[in-house]
Amino acid sequence: MGDIVSWLNGIVWSNALVVLILGAGLIFSFTTRFLQVRHLKDMRKLIFDKGSNSGFSAFQGLTMTLASRVGIGNIAGVATAIAFGGPGALFWMWVMAFLGAATSFVETTLAQVYKGKDQGQLRGGPPFYIEKGLKLKWVAVVYAGVTVLAQGTLLPPLQANMVAGGVENAFGIQPMITGSVLVLVLAAIIFGGVKRIAKFAQIVVPFMAIGYIGVCFIVLGANISEVPHMFTMVIGSALGMDATFGGIIGAAISWGIQRGLYSNAAGVGSEIYGAAAVEVSHPAKQGLIQSFAVYVDTLLVCTATGFMILITGMYNVVPDGMKPLVTNIAEVEPGTVYTQRAIESVLPGFGAPFIAIAVLFFAFTTIVAYYYSAETCLSYILGEKKKVVAKLLLKVLVLGAVFYGSANAAELVWGLGDLGLGSMGWINIIIILFLSKQAIGVLKDYEVQKKNGLDPVFTPVKLGITGADYWEKEYKYSEHYNQLKNEAEDKSTKSSI
Repeated sequence: MGDIVSWLNGIVWSNALVVLILGAGLIFSFTTRFLQVRHLKDMRKLIFDKGSNSGFSAFQGLTMTLASRVGIGNIAGVATAIAFGGPGALFWMWVMAFLGAATSFVETTLAQVYKGKDQGQLRGGPPFYIEKGLKLKWVAVVYAGVTVLAQGTLLPPLQANMVAGGVENAFGIQPMITGSVLVLVLAAIIFGGVKRIAKFAQIVVPFMAIGYIGVCFIVLGANISEVPHMFTMVIGSALGMDATFGGIIGAAISWGIQRGLYSNAAGVGSEIYGAAAVEVSHPAKQGLIQSFAVYVDTLLVCTATGFMILITGMYNVVPDGMKPLVTNIAEVEPGTVYTQRAIESVLPGFGAPFIAIAVLFFAFTTIVAYYYSAETCLSYILGEKKKVVAKLLLKVLVLGAVFYGSANAAELVWGLGDLGLGSMGWINIIIILFLSKQAIGVLKDYEVQKKNGLDPVFTPVKLGITGADYWEKEYKYSEHYNQLKNEAEDKSTKSSI
């Protein structure tokens, strides 16, 4: 099975996908006039907008997507990128984050525009904008099916595997025991409904991210004299100017983009389901918040991991098919142990338990977010009568996948995770390229209203957007909407006079 998965990944993760991801990010950056820089101030302010009874708050939406983005890819994924692509892979992860912020804006804004209600809960994501925006129901169903398969079965085992391995390494607890505990706690959360999922993410995500970055500063502080050399090595390796790593620039780009995408998933569409369920007065607001989420994930958390590994020298560089270029910690598999050793070089005896706990929080919140995305897609595919039984089966499937991943080889589950992510990426990035005109129009509408001193309100008819049923049938009747709309009309009338 491992050979089959590896063969499929060779097709899915070809250079064509790397070019497509970077190309889309460049196109969106230019067409939005680099909103990821221009609207940084707005991004920070919008995080604390309140939601409603039918949707999540903006902060809950941010933490829901960060729960999905910030996972073992931020620890083990960064280590793997460095091991196979050299220090320069970290630079290309930064590039991926910068361009991905624009891509994330486009896909999140589309998810907000075309969201709907399901049993009183707001739902949205790629299947919804594929059907309503492009009128391609069959493509929407295919994407939803791939997401259920990927996030319900292929991706959770990888997260669970890293948790079990870290706990065994730090505390000597057998993976079967760790897997059983994970299943029990996960069951308590996912059987509690989407509101419990949002509240869980709201509490845990900020705590785990701040703690992790705090430890990074301690490690950097202890090696402060090495910071200039570290930056020189990263930039030189990325651009082929470093004598040691100059021959693997292609690997640096490929692994940096792949692991960057695995971390923040900008363009894959897998991280925007929570963001689509946020109640806002204008879709661009949530789009900007999710651009900021990409920065938090990659420029903060992934960078923290990369810096700790590189500044302490706790890594190997062994490109595929080549002789080892660096063997600082020989006979160590790429993964969380790199970060563990880096921390222990400064805080002896602290690295293993800290990384085990960090991976536990990072991976567990990601599994919870995976379930929410899979459930949303399952609800989209199935009719009302079949949903109850199907959701129960999905819960059992996810729980089984978590237990399976806890006790099986890491190489296979990494391959399965890459296959699921890459498959979603191919479909979603092509779709949002076709729909980007709508997202750009929404951004311009937001900017015009802001320039006129208004709190932006979305009116799809004004922009010629059809299929935005929620905004036309639901939100326009809210008191907040009418108040803002009247203010906009009054200001427009006065301006014309």
